[in-house]
Amino acid sequence: MAKILCVLYPDPETSYPPRYARDDIPVISGYANGQTAPTPKGALGFNPGDLIGCVSGELGLRSYLEGLGHELIVTSDKDGPDSEFEKHLPDAEVVISQPFWPAYLTPERIAKAKKLKLALTAGIGSDHVDLEAAARNHITVAEVTGSNSISVAEHVVMMVLSLVRNYLPSHEYAVKGGWNIADCVARSYDVEGMHFGTIAAGRIGLAVLRRLKPFGLHLHYTDPHRLSPEVEKELGLTFHEDAESLIKAVDIINLQMPLYPSTEHFFDDRKLSQLKRGAYMINTARGKLVDRDAIVRALESGQLAGYAGDVWFPQPAPADHPWRTMPNNGMTPHISGTSLSAQTRYAAGTLEILENYFEGTPIRDEYLIVDSGVLAGTGAKSYKLT
Repeated sequence: MAKILCVLYPDPETSYPPRYARDDIPVISGYANGQTAPTPKGALGFNPGDLIGCVSGELGLRSYLEGLGHELIVTSDKDGPDSEFEKHLPDAEVVISQPFWPAYLTPERIAKAKKLKLALTAGIGSDHVDLEAAARNHITVAEVTGSNSISVAEHVVMMVLSLVRNYLPSHEYAVKGGWNIADCVARSYDVEGMHFGTIAAGRIGLAVLRRLKPFGLHLHYTDPHRLSPEVEKELGLTFHEDAESLIKAVDIINLQMPLYPSTEHFFDDRKLSQLKRGAYMINTARGKLVDRDAIVRALESGQLAGYAGDVWFPQPAPADHPWRTMPNNGMTPHISGTSLSAQTRYAAGTLEILENYFEGTPIRDEYLIVDSGVLAGTGAKSYKLT
């Protein structure tokens, strides 16, 4: 019998299950790059469109795991030495976590987890796992690559329009009974004709560029792996050799690069000073890509006209985190990749990976981050160990 330790975000404060707004969701069978959506062999333990990313939802895994005789522990209590996560970690063979409510697998925690064989991210992004320590201890790290890329890309487009059109303050005027047209439009612009740049053009970054092309923006990107000439021509892309070149040329900056030591606090006071005055920044990648207080200073000075994102550090963010109250922000909790539609796919992918693990069959290459002591699959293309 294996112990599977699953960390998910808390249930809704109202009730569980909620009253759903819709009766169904579209069926997505594949992604733009040709990858198929998750294809577990067994039945899903939920109805597509259910809220399964929270504790009571359990990612729909209980019937499958208990049917094999395994023990499933699901908790949202993940931080501190007395947490439920710490209590069960020494006996856990599999740890499942989400980027939205991450259970940080630090070197210290990995050292305590003597039985740990698989660290599984239900979603995309495994930087909450110390990949070097995982590799050193021959722990397989996997994630459901591609499952919520479009969900995040749609969130980016929403945030671009919300910031540039000054939607959020305008909505507040309406809610409070006002009709302050001049106040609403004093910071409202069209995105048409602006220059938009994404730092990293992988699955999410490229999806954002595709969705913004019809808006008439000039599109820029930088990435270690340059896109094909055909894609560049199709989207009218301008390629930049490095981020420094891109950030000086654009009005709106989108961050999509992975977080590792060399990209931590990539945007500090110096980098922010190189932007056009009044640039906008969107960050749905990782909160530590930027210097927290430098962002606040840039918004207060007007160097940034707006900052929006759903990633913070730590997560969940404390109530007094300055990003909650900084001017001209469009922050949300980490929700871009956990829509009800996305949950269906990443829960199905989690089930597929668990089936592979317990049956001793290969995990899809695109799902692998660390395997057999080295970066593997998507991990070899996206991460660095130092």
